[in-house]
Order: sequence, then structure tokens, then C-alpha cells
Amino acid sequence: MSLLNAKKVYLVGIKGQGMTALAQILKQLGLQVTGSDTEEKFFTDQVLHQAGIEFYEGFKPSHLDSTIDLVVYSSAYNETNHEIAEAKKRQIPLMNFAESLGELTKQFKSIAIAGSHGKTTISAMLAFILWKANFSPNAFIGSQVPQFGGNALLGTSEWFIFEADEYQNKFQYFYPQSIILTSIDWDHPDFYSTPQSYYQAFVEFLCKIPQDGFVVANYDDELVRRAVSEANIKSEQIVSYGLTRGNWRLMRTWLDQGRWHFSITEAGEFRDDWWLKLIGVHNVANALACIACARRLGIDLKVIRKALAEFEGTNRRFTIRGKLSNQVLLVDDFAHHPKEIAATLKGARDFYPYKNIRVVFHPHTFSRTKALLSDFAKCFTLADEIIVLDIYASAREAKGDITSQDLVKEISRYHQAVVYKPTIDEATDYLFNSMSRSDLIITMGAGDVWKVGEMLINKIGLLQDNN
Repeated sequence: MSLLNAKKVYLVGIKGQGMTALAQILKQLGLQVTGSDTEEKFFTDQVLHQAGIEFYEGFKPSHLDSTIDLVVYSSAYNETNHEIAEAKKRQIPLMNFAESLGELTKQFKSIAIAGSHGKTTISAMLAFILWKANFSPNAFIGSQVPQFGGNALLGTSEWFIFEADEYQNKFQYFYPQSIILTSIDWDHPDFYSTPQSYYQAFVEFLCKIPQDGFVVANYDDELVRRAVSEANIKSEQIVSYGLTRGNWRLMRTWLDQGRWHFSITEAGEFRDDWWLKLIGVHNVANALACIACARRLGIDLKVIRKALAEFEGTNRRFTIRGKLSNQVLLVDDFAHHPKEIAATLKGARDFYPYKNIRVVFHPHTFSRTKALLSDFAKCFTLADEIIVLDIYASAREAKGDITSQDLVKEISRYHQAVVYKPTIDEATDYLFNSMSRSDLIITMGAGDVWKVGEMLINKIGLLQDNN
């Protein structure tokens, strides 16, 4: 059964960020939506309640009433889930999350944000620009966007901005009209066993662009340039950008009054000074991608410029939690790949040159830690201290043949201040007993390392005035 031919859809794992966004979009399209998830509380509980979407806490076969004609399930669940097993038993059509998102991409003029890094920020940033330009887009974002009140944007137009996850080759399900491609850095080694297999997935995805579509490509990245060429995309369909290469290019950057300013050119012609609330040159590159795409869509530069100056970012992307009562600045960031870690630390060091930067790093998956061990060892050079937790296994992997002690040993070859603290409790206690007012603490990783910040706030409290 096609997703949009269904009348009532049941979502297993509805509290997941992607599933919550899907639920809102399906309701916007006129479908009846319900679902279930664990009793654990997430920010998506409130989003679902505000959207008027009812759901169960806990999984029971009896939740699947006779009116449900399609079950969509999160990648976190499989046939061992009671509700999925019941749907199979009763021959209710089943569809995984990636397949359902793919069905949506067929219904709209879809712009896929793809690449190893920057997908979430660019997705939200571009959606915000289109929103401010009165394009009324729909958008699916991989993280909470405070200015959207969640991680989905519900519009009335044919435009759909979505974050295209390459893991497990979800690309096969998507049908983009156009693509923004940010980078190709080998990742997800548990699925892509070689850098070549990872690269090839992007080439095949680019080949899906129709004749009336285009690609916005980061020409700073050699593999992106090669992939665009190998996909045989016509020159008139290519919009290139980069800090040092491309049609849209950076001139210079500077900091002024707490804002990141930059100047850009288009085909060598000056295109004004710009500014962002976001930190780091990597976010300037993200902004360039959005500028290039928005201009291709015909949006006026003044509208783009104003929107970028107002954009406040997404959750867990250098999110400043505030100053603790002892003056320590607390930041949370999702970086979990060596390139992302290095970029985040470069932004932090540029913006806070005199801070004592202490990173609490939560390695994410055994396979990634092992495959990229050498790169992980070298990416923390701009930090003053690294505190490493035990590897966050996630649902993908129960165990592996590498440990955080191995990672600490490798990092210590390049950095003299690296500490192993296995648990969130131990890392929190260590920081609590060793903080000084010059510290900038960054909780970093794709797991639940953010809980360190929560525990420190609970122990110490935040200043009411964080200036």
C-alpha cells in the first residue's frame, strides 16, 4: 500500500525525532495518525500533544485496532516488537521509516540535504530561509529547531526540505528533485565496509537528480567534485560553493560584537557582508550552501541575508546551555566524527580564545571508533583537556573489539591531557571537583553525553544573567 493511499497510519516508535516529524506531516496531508513508544519522556511528547496526535506509551498488540491500514516502524524496532509482529500476523501492510519518507519525497519538489557533515544545520537553515521568503515549505529536520517549535515545518507549498541520511543506504528510497551535497568522509563502517562503498552510495544518489533538478555541491571537497563528475550531471545543473572553491565563495571572515561576519563573492563579484548567530567557519560554509541554493530558487539576496542573520540554529549543534553559577560556560554539541570534532573545536577556540576548553567526549559505536581511530586520536588538538567516556554502543552494536581505553591511549600520543572516565556519573563528579571559572565545558557526541551537562546544572545551577 502507498503511504498516501492509507487513511489511518500507526507509527511504532512515534517519539523518535524523525517519526514525530513524519506524524506531523502526514496529519497535515489529511491522514489519521496515531502510534506508540516507550514510557520514557522526550521533547517530542510535547510536540505530539501540541499537534493533537494521540499515542500509546508501551507496546501492545491490542493497540492495533481494525481501522489501521498501514503500520510504519522506526529503525529502532524489528519483528521482536509485539506490535510489528501483530501487524505481520494480521497482514497489515508494513513500511519502515526510510520507505515512508521516500514516499513523501515523491509527492513534492524535494530538496535533499546529503553529506557526511552539516545536514541538520543546512536543512533547518534552508527551510528557515524559504519560510521567511514566503515559500511555505514543508521540512523534515534531524534535530529540534527552536524557531520551528520542533523538528518539522508544515507548509502549504510543493517544496519539501529533508535531511537525507546515508546510513544503511537509505538513499535508495528517496526521490529528490535537487540535492545539496556537503561532504563525503567515510562513515558508518558497520554498513559501508570500505571508503569506496560509502562514496559509491553518493554517486548513485546524485544520479537520481531529474533533468529539471540541480545539485548544490561543496567544491572544497575533492570527493564531492569527483562524485558530481562521475554522476554525469550537466554543467547547467551544478551550483558550486566553498570556502576556497566554487561559484559562491568566501572572501573573508571576522568576529564583531559576538557575531560571525563574512563576505562572499558570486563568480568573482562581491555579494555583500553577512553575519550569523552560529559559531565556526564550518557554519559559514553551511550558510554558503543555503545562499547558493536559495538564489537558484530565485530568492532575493536581501531576504536570504536577513533570514541568516535571524537563524538561531538547531539543538545539540554548539548549543550554549548557559553559565553555571561558578561562571563555567556549558556547551553541548552532537559532533561524533573526527572532522566534525575538529571543526567544532576550531569554532570554539576562535570564538573563546582565552577559555580553558574541556571536552567530555562520548565515542559513538565500536565500528566507527575502530575504523577512524587514527583520525580520532588527532582531532582534539585544540582542546585543553579531553575526558573520554565508555563507547556508546547504540542499538546498532552490542559490543566490539575496541575500548575507550584504546582511544585514550591513541589520543595521548598527540595530547598530554586526556582522562578516562567510564560513566556519565564519574565524568560529572570529576568535573564538579576540578572546575575553574575560566573553563568552557563541551559535552560532545551522538549518544547521551548531554546528561553530564544536565547533572552539572542540577548540582550547581545556572546564573540567571548569562551575560
